[in-house]
Amino acid sequence: MSFSHDIKEELSNFNNWKNEELLKSEFLGYILTGNTISDGEYVEFVTENEYNIERFFKILFSLKIEYEPETRGKLFVAKILNKDIEEIFSRIFDLGLKDEVKKTILRGSFLGSGSCTDPEKSYHLEMIFGDRKNAEYISNLAKDYDVQFKIIDSKDKFMLYIKEADQVSNFLACIGANKAVLKLEDVRIFKEMKNNVNRMVNCETANLNKIVDAAVNQIEDIKFLQKMNRFEELGPEVREVALLRLEHPESSLKELGEMLSEPIGKSGINHRLKKIQNLADEIRGNS
Repeated sequence: MSFSHDIKEELSNFNNWKNEELLKSEFLGYILTGNTISDGEYVEFVTENEYNIERFFKILFSLKIEYEPETRGKLFVAKILNKDIEEIFSRIFDLGLKDEVKKTILRGSFLGSGSCTDPEKSYHLEMIFGDRKNAEYISNLAKDYDVQFKIIDSKDKFMLYIKEADQVSNFLACIGANKAVLKLEDVRIFKEMKNNVNRMVNCETANLNKIVDAAVNQIEDIKFLQKMNRFEELGPEVREVALLRLEHPESSLKELGEMLSEPIGKSGINHRLKKIQNLADEIRGNS
């Protein structure tokens, strides 16, 4: 099953059947979405989700709204007289927008036309509306919960969407999809840990490559001086470092410094290796 399906299954088990105010609010959320079709006399709510239509039927039954159930292929349809919906709408706005009411309207809208991508693939939640005013109304409600939807006009439809993980998580928490929030957060933590590990590995690899490149250049300079019979021009302390580098091409500067008869630090080793490089560059420049 899809992540969207799991969310709607979770929300469909929400128990507010004894609260008529919240049932009207959820009903309003459904009807505002783009999955409703009106021909003047009737309004049809259409969905492919079985859990979704079962809950919608129960809401209609609880609010004593008459409807005709239909199936059209894979689609489930609830056909309602428009005058019954207008009556609900006129009363719902008189209720005032309490916090719980706003959350319930948002929940109904997601159940009505929402979808959410599996967070293991990407972060994307959207809802579809047939009227821009309805989309803006839902978007404004969501702002009270730090959710900033963006809106896209697409032919006769209007899509609200969010793509940031924290925004998706905030919205799911707002509408009561707690199991979905936990899954999303688990995935997000795993992704962040994986990205951190990858960054560390990449950083260490880059540093290792720099060390290897530097060692290769140092060895080339030392062998060049030996070939040109100029190696003895280096002081004894520098020659000792040069011979250690030839014997231990994989060692770091710190490790080379510890191998000397009189150990020194990284800066001291680097200084002696720089003398080797300068002499090799001088000879190449004059040849």
